[in-house]
Amino acid sequence: MIRLLLFLIIFLQIKKGTAQTFVFQNEKIAIDARVKDLLNHLTIKEKIQLLSYDNKTGVPRLQIPAYNWWNEALHGVGRAGKATVFPQPIAMAASFNKLLIYDVATAISDEARAKFNEAVKIDNRTQYLGLTFWSPNINIFRDPRWGRGHETWGEDPYLTGELGSAFVNGLQGNDKQYYKTIACAKHFAVHSGPEPLRHEFNAQPSKADLYNTYLPAFEKLVTKAKVGSVMCAYNALDGKPCCVAPFLLDTILRQQWKFDGYLVTDCWALSDVVGFHKYVKNDYEAAALAIKNKVNVECGNTLQHLEKALNQNLITEKEIDIALAPNIKTLIKLGLLDNKGKQFLKHLNQSTVSTAAYTALAKKCATESMVLLVNKNNTLPLSKNTKTILVTGPNANDNTVMLGNYNGFSSNVVTYLEGIVNKVNIGTQVQYDKGCELLDNTNPKVPWEAGFAETIIAVMGLSPLMEGENGDAKLSTAGGDKENIFFPKNQLAFLKNIKEKYPNKKLIVLITTGSAIELNEIANIADAVLLCWYAGEQGGNAAADIVFGEANPSGKLPITFYDSQNDLPSFENYSMQNRTYRYIAKQPQFNFGFGLSYAQFETTNINGSIKNNNLIINGNIKNKSTVDGAATIQVFAKHQTQNEAAPFIELKQFKKIEVKNNGATNFEIIVDSNELRLFNNTNYQKLKVADYRFFISLDGKNMLPLILNL
Repeated sequence: MIRLLLFLIIFLQIKKGTAQTFVFQNEKIAIDARVKDLLNHLTIKEKIQLLSYDNKTGVPRLQIPAYNWWNEALHGVGRAGKATVFPQPIAMAASFNKLLIYDVATAISDEARAKFNEAVKIDNRTQYLGLTFWSPNINIFRDPRWGRGHETWGEDPYLTGELGSAFVNGLQGNDKQYYKTIACAKHFAVHSGPEPLRHEFNAQPSKADLYNTYLPAFEKLVTKAKVGSVMCAYNALDGKPCCVAPFLLDTILRQQWKFDGYLVTDCWALSDVVGFHKYVKNDYEAAALAIKNKVNVECGNTLQHLEKALNQNLITEKEIDIALAPNIKTLIKLGLLDNKGKQFLKHLNQSTVSTAAYTALAKKCATESMVLLVNKNNTLPLSKNTKTILVTGPNANDNTVMLGNYNGFSSNVVTYLEGIVNKVNIGTQVQYDKGCELLDNTNPKVPWEAGFAETIIAVMGLSPLMEGENGDAKLSTAGGDKENIFFPKNQLAFLKNIKEKYPNKKLIVLITTGSAIELNEIANIADAVLLCWYAGEQGGNAAADIVFGEANPSGKLPITFYDSQNDLPSFENYSMQNRTYRYIAKQPQFNFGFGLSYAQFETTNINGSIKNNNLIINGNIKNKSTVDGAATIQVFAKHQTQNEAAPFIELKQFKKIEVKNNGATNFEIIVDSNELRLFNNTNYQKLKVADYRFFISLDGKNMLPLILNL
């Protein structure tokens, strides 16, 4: 009997222990109290482990599961199998459509939660299946040679901040208690190549360029979009590696911007502090310096040396607690430390991923992203009843140029060849011949099929294999970057050969690229040029809709297409002089904000007034054509005094408006007074509407001066 009683007592204690609920698991308790409770339970070894991006074991005794912080959502859930693949960010930026970007990010976060839920069911807690996404990349695309530029939202700080914020809001959701997923603004702060030097490069911009160009998008995502994470960059800024730079991480990010999320290092960036920057002598000194500068999650293994730093009195356990607290708060706000009876968004499952609605959204996004650059004699749109078409070019039937990089995978990928075949009359004869390679030294011959075709559609340009991250772009000869912005010579020769042999045939060129390239000769050769970017899974259908008139192109360039390689400053020079539309002195080939339409738009009755220090612009826009279309109204500002730090001109607001054929609509655009400021080499000048001249444009080129009613 005594033995039986002892057995029952032990059994009940064990049962009670397994059912134990800790304070930090109670979602009804204030989050700071939950964080404090968990910190009190953890050993120093456990604390250090929880600072790592890859916590393989969790803390079993506290019922904390394993968790890997590294996930990607650049343009869809990446590197984890099935997911809807949207266009690359540089393409989405060309949509100039904040609501569309929000919808895309909402779809991505739906799929992310669904994939996470399904992974947890099979106890799969490996990399690329978590809810902390290291996206978006909001670095300014200052130089077209940078290989990773197609991951960004373009060259303009305002456009990047607005679209990046919409993306963050869609990823993070609007629940008051929980994050849907967490976004990350990267790479903080002055980071845009050269790729081969990124681990050791020391960027040295002027203070004016730092505050007027490189920091504004980060500030907007932190202060307005409330992004949950920021990633510090590999490079140094003014001699201090970004991941241990007090000025960046403490003074600006924490103190001035009041950032309270988690700060993550780029992968193995702390190793660079020792090995490449040689800023400190060893790993434990780098680890201590990172903690003192409030790094929270390390992608790498340098922080595993914190115990030695602790023993050397380079750091205190209290400082480690301060660094760990945002991580715990993040996990709580994701719902990952709650009692298991409650699971946020647990209804999302495998049926949520790659739905018909998300496929349609991918197509809509691709369609709005494509930019019509040339359309001689209204060559486009083509009739679907065209009798014979030759589709040619190295990118016509290649999935690589659809998917971009940091991508997921989809069974719905439609190449340009497939899109054209899907669209034309079943009685149309469509032939295909690759024609030439992406890169080679041959003089490619014109396919014999060209002689029988009424129209030739050539899909040419670049590939993510030619421009991308260091180590990933296998065909790059510059470590991921481009050595120059020349159009590939063999492809150009191929188009010239076609035009020389068949000068009277319609030649339509679809350009795949993630960056600006020289297009002067292409524009001369082709009858129409459609910039398709890396357009995602539905790019082929989207391009076909535009080519055959089922959709009206509405994309606008988020980057400048320079007239010549000779117009570019040194790649390693981070001065903004003669870079981007804001500071370039020479007229480019295609300017920022440019893009043709099948419709003809006209703005009338434009007037501006001031209310609460904001600029209120009212007007009317007419569609003077027989096709529906979308006009993008762009508001530019020019500083009255032309301070030497001021851009020549800069975007201050934009709005995309659908207008029916032969219709008209009124519009109102508000320019926030908070956008009217300028750093003049010493400090910010808070400016007023009267300090600027404002212009309205539909194409980034033709500027209509705004008359203010003061």
